[in-house]
Amino acid sequence: MIDDKTAREAVVRAADELFYTRGVQAVGMDAVRTAAGVSLKRIYSLFASKDELVVAVLHHRTAVWDAGLASTSERATSARERILAVFDFLDAWFREPDFRGCAFINAHGELGASSSAVADAVREQKRTFQEYVARLVADAGAPPALAPQLAILAEGAQTTAAISGSPEAAHQARAAAETLLDVATGRR
Repeated sequence: MIDDKTAREAVVRAADELFYTRGVQAVGMDAVRTAAGVSLKRIYSLFASKDELVVAVLHHRTAVWDAGLASTSERATSARERILAVFDFLDAWFREPDFRGCAFINAHGELGASSSAVADAVREQKRTFQEYVARLVADAGAPPALAPQLAILAEGAQTTAAISGSPEAAHQARAAAETLLDVATGRR
């Protein structure tokens, strides 16, 4: 028998893939059980409810998102390039064959009105992303008001890419971010 940590990870990964591909409400716990190879009884011993599992999936997604941003930004050689790396990260993500938009926005759209735990997990991820962008903006010596503008560009690019089915939104958002950076820092 596998230990709880391994079983939990298997369930979260299986649920993540299923929820992201099909939507949270379209996926029953039997599908999660089958995909994870963990009994339903064991799943419910690890997660008290489907909402609790959704929140665990969102926390997993947060870790993946944060690691992807960090990996992309560490290749940048300046504060300005670290900001623009956010949009390079988005471009690479939008080109993945399984891209279905932002899992946080998707989960909030499905469950945000009925699950405060899901809404809170989504808000927390969005808040930490905005704080990350704010740190990048501060490092670049740009005015603090630029940070929410850049975060909105990134969020809008995710939604646009998902709906249009085209990764071009990342390039367009990056170009807008460059313009905003130039104006904010007096480069033009």
